[in-house]
Amino acid sequence: MSLEVLWFVLVAVLFIGFFFLEGFDFGVGMSTRLLARNKHEREQILTTIGPFWDANEVWLITAGGALFAAFPSWYATMFSGYYTLFVILLLALIIRGVGIEYSHHAKTDKTKNFWYWLFFIGSLVAPFSVGMLFTSLVRGMPIDAKMHLYGSFADFVNIYSLVGGLAVVLLSLVHGLTFIGLRTTGDIHERATSLLNKVYIVLFVGEVIFAVLTYFQTDLFDVRPVATPVLLGLTVVATVLGMLYANKGREGYAFTFSGLAVAFVVAMLFIGLFPRVMISSIDPAFNLTIHNAASGHYTLSVMTKVAFTLLPFVLGYQIWSYYVFRQRISPKK
Repeated sequence: MSLEVLWFVLVAVLFIGFFFLEGFDFGVGMSTRLLARNKHEREQILTTIGPFWDANEVWLITAGGALFAAFPSWYATMFSGYYTLFVILLLALIIRGVGIEYSHHAKTDKTKNFWYWLFFIGSLVAPFSVGMLFTSLVRGMPIDAKMHLYGSFADFVNIYSLVGGLAVVLLSLVHGLTFIGLRTTGDIHERATSLLNKVYIVLFVGEVIFAVLTYFQTDLFDVRPVATPVLLGLTVVATVLGMLYANKGREGYAFTFSGLAVAFVVAMLFIGLFPRVMISSIDPAFNLTIHNAASGHYTLSVMTKVAFTLLPFVLGYQIWSYYVFRQRISPKK
């Protein structure tokens, strides 16, 4: 395996980790308005991700850093071309973090409610923005021979990117509700399962629409005629199993399968891209690939040694934190 391929796989793994971990964070944030009925229930829901949410966001920062170092041309083209969308994503993450932290210090119910609304809005806008970004990326964008992306409104906002954004929102909400069922007791636990069943129905419909649009709007079925339908099928299977286990009260299994549904979708997008990293809708000759967008061999070699030295410590710390804070959160009086 070449270093270019290795780092493409590592970037994919980092984004899968981000969607898996931050996905339930986003879902929990949306649940503070869709599920909770009062401030005590919102505090109970927020407490479920209290020790984890900021560490989960590090996966996105790490993925961005890996792009910058391993594939500088990919980083430059994507971050400059998607500037507006990245600003929206950044603002959503900022107000989300501010909402979490400031809600603990609010003196009145009115100000606490304001910060909870920011938390909800940020948790809704962030996954929608990321979903739009990735789906429009695999659909293809107007990239010229100099790797400059000149996109119009329709290139960013179209039926496929909108459905992709909604799909990520629904996947995150399902993942978050499952996490709440895993981490809570009392009324909020029961209502999370009830709402989860309703959201699952919408998600099933969304997955079918997304699969159909992927067939007509992208070349993923042509480039990966086996992997794409298999991963879409695995996504549906994981979704069904997640719903079944949630209704049986097996929250651990339900959470695993809801997370796998997210992971399969992201994996499908990256596998469909490979060896491309950005698709040009102007001319396939202008595609960015792991070869023309990568750093030099020496840079990739040094990065590989550093990454595999530090990665076990980072993963060990995060696994340990989940183990320490594994107890369920009881209702607050």
